[in-house]
Amino acid sequence: MKTKLFLLFILLVISSFTKSQTTYIPDPNFEQALINLGYDNVLDHYVLTANIKNVTSLYMGNKNIGSLIGIEAFNALETLHCFENQLTSLNVSNNTALKHLQCGGNQLTSLNVSNCSALVFLSCNTNKLTSLDLSNCTMLQDFFCNDNQLINLDLSNNILLKRFY
Repeated sequence: MKTKLFLLFILLVISSFTKSQTTYIPDPNFEQALINLGYDNVLDHYVLTANIKNVTSLYMGNKNIGSLIGIEAFNALETLHCFENQLTSLNVSNNTALKHLQCGGNQLTSLNVSNCSALVFLSCNTNKLTSLDLSNCTMLQDFFCNDNQLINLDLSNNILLKRFY
């Protein structure tokens, strides 16, 4: 009996350990795009975190993606192109290495770039944003936000800004 309980315990630990080394990707179109790029091989809502943690550039434009949940596990991500999708919210606040973000042509009502202090280029045009906090994006040089519903926009911390549309 003790042997069976011990084996059950080991299986539970291994199962828990295996799940902790994967990243949940609920959107099948996002996961399929990752499969097409060779970062995954089974459409099962999970990708091995080891396969994505060192990815620096990700091109997800025009893939009919509705959610980028899981993007936070791309620790080394510097460039993200996710334009022309079906996104309504995007949180890249954990992607602190992000320098270049192109997320225009979605239906974004929420964009969180709050910890993206390395961000140099942001294009979030043609969305439904009513507010955007860029106060920590102090390296921002190029910012395109036309065709949104922004009411107030504070750019006082963005002293390196060269292009603003």
